[in-house]
Amino acid sequence: MGRALGEFEHFVMLALVRLREDAYGVTIKDEIEARTGREIYVGAVYTALARMQKNGYVTAEIGEPTAKRGGRRKKYYRLAEAGREALKQSHDALRGMTAGIESELETIADGRA
Repeated sequence: MGRALGEFEHFVMLALVRLREDAYGVTIKDEIEARTGREIYVGAVYTALARMQKNGYVTAEIGEPTAKRGGRRKKYYRLAEAGREALKQSHDALRGMTAGIESELETIADGRA
């Protein structure tokens, strides 16, 4: 198994999977905030993306300029093969750790523990 993903990297990668061709900094931030209820700084997203790009987990592509953005381009991100494998390993590890204790986790989530 390769380097373990941190929680935030895991969230960013899951957002990339959900957003598909619409994955850029702000949409990734918004997706994580909507699904986790946490306030996320877009700078943290870009820092994580840069680190994951350096590690070969994501690729980036510059989109076409748009009038809506004053002619500026968006940078779109995708999971690379290494990123898909890292996400699968991380997700499998989480599933393995929670296997057999789902009811206890539900109790904790419901505030009964």
